[in-house]
Amino acid sequence: MFFRAFYAIPQTMRGPGGHLVNAVRGTLDTLARYVTDRKPKRLAFTTDEDWRPDWRVELIPAYKEQRVAEPIPPTLIPQVPVILASLEAVGVDVVGLAGYEAEDIVATLAAKVEPPIEIASGDRDLFSQVRGREIIVLYPQKGGPVEVDEAEVARRYGIPGRAYSDFAILRGDPSDGLPGIAGVGDRTAAQLVKRYGSVGKMLEAGVFKGDNAAYLEKALKVVPPVRDLKITVPKGRRARYPAEPEVVEEIGKRYGVANNLDRLVTALNKLPPLTKS
Repeated sequence: MFFRAFYAIPQTMRGPGGHLVNAVRGTLDTLARYVTDRKPKRLAFTTDEDWRPDWRVELIPAYKEQRVAEPIPPTLIPQVPVILASLEAVGVDVVGLAGYEAEDIVATLAAKVEPPIEIASGDRDLFSQVRGREIIVLYPQKGGPVEVDEAEVARRYGIPGRAYSDFAILRGDPSDGLPGIAGVGDRTAAQLVKRYGSVGKMLEAGVFKGDNAAYLEKALKVVPPVRDLKITVPKGRRARYPAEPEVVEEIGKRYGVANNLDRLVTALNKLPPLTKS
């Protein structure tokens, strides 16, 4: 969400002190739109505490290697703490864990809470979490987010959502530095998944051997988001927003984002009250 906001809004947008705030404004407004349109009962914002964890790189050295030169645009870096401070002051729960990516946090939370669950993310790796209509991904596109449920994953790739990680492992994914299996593209990967069900079963059946089998064994540990992290499920909701009015006011004045903060606070306060059930 940070990145999409950064590139979607002109990088000339600055606050009173000259601070670049395009990503701050874009993230707050995007979140306000999601809250207004989707009316979630509870809400959490997850973060990459480590966008390229050492344990993943040790298994597959090429993992996200192409992003090392400039993983985050220099002018976005100082905006991230402002975004996180804004969310905290408003009262939105932010969840992250050292050594893990946001997708791992999302997958763990999805495994811990009762559906229905909506995951707002442009990370296709999270298609692996889709389950029927109970867990869907709100995938950003022009004109607004698209609901990616199991039927949509099947339409796009010819596989069930829960098999997306197996599909990505086989065909590879340049955006994540995954080499895949030589000669296996989208069509072949989908056919293999439909026939065997998973990469694990392909290995059991001896479909791949030697270096290919070794890659697959490592990729099975790297690609699927981790679903069993020791994190506490946040409450995800407050009786009233903002949590820290004085801090919200100070951030709004200092960075010129008072209207953006107000839109998010207003959207959250308009959510239907939670019932005991």
